[in-house]
Amino acid sequence: MTMIRDQTPEITSSGLVQRHGFNPYEDNGGSLAAIAGEDFAAIAADTRLCIGYQILTRNLSRLFKLTNNTVWASSGCWCDCLMFNKYLEARLKMYNYEHDQNMSTTAVAQCCATMLYARRFFPYYAWTLLAGLTETGKGVVYSYDPVGHMEMKPYAAAGSASGLLLPPLDSIVGKKNQSNPDSTLVTRAQAVTLLKDIFISAAERDINCGDSVQIMIISKDGIEELREKLRED
Repeated sequence: MTMIRDQTPEITSSGLVQRHGFNPYEDNGGSLAAIAGEDFAAIAADTRLCIGYQILTRNLSRLFKLTNNTVWASSGCWCDCLMFNKYLEARLKMYNYEHDQNMSTTAVAQCCATMLYARRFFPYYAWTLLAGLTETGKGVVYSYDPVGHMEMKPYAAAGSASGLLLPPLDSIVGKKNQSNPDSTLVTRAQAVTLLKDIFISAAERDINCGDSVQIMIISKDGIEELREKLRED
């Protein structure tokens, strides 16, 4: 005879209801932002890894160089982020061995969407951004949800502080606060300064965002990496 487990919630000494069950996910924080320019793409992430009020490390890199033209970033459940990155890098190596060339940014973007969608019934708890250059040298940014929905955007934000990062991006990059905006794109220097500023602001209001922000700028000359200190409390 099969025993059925009692799922009745327990009442703790403090009077709170404690429900037992299988929960394979953990939210380890992390905030991401990216901006695409005419001939560059910039992507940034904070370096704090935490569980609730506990800080596990202050120097974690959430940015992964996939090719000379493509950088991937992820936040959420960190073990899921690492596992997805492991499988993605394996796919890129297989492609390189078979075709004797690296995947283009567009191909990597589609590969990420396919891999995430394949796990839609038990998804990776990861919010993902991809930034890079197209074959013509134009900057692109792709954003994903955990089940593989992909969207190409001029800018994007994800993670715990996305609600704080997006408004200034909407205003300055998207120019959504203007009734008749012009079509000029932000320059490389403006994009880097803006990413630093919005992360400094987000760290003041989100406890999961802090310590430092890592920025990678992808251009025809390669990938340049910068760091800016954030508050550490």
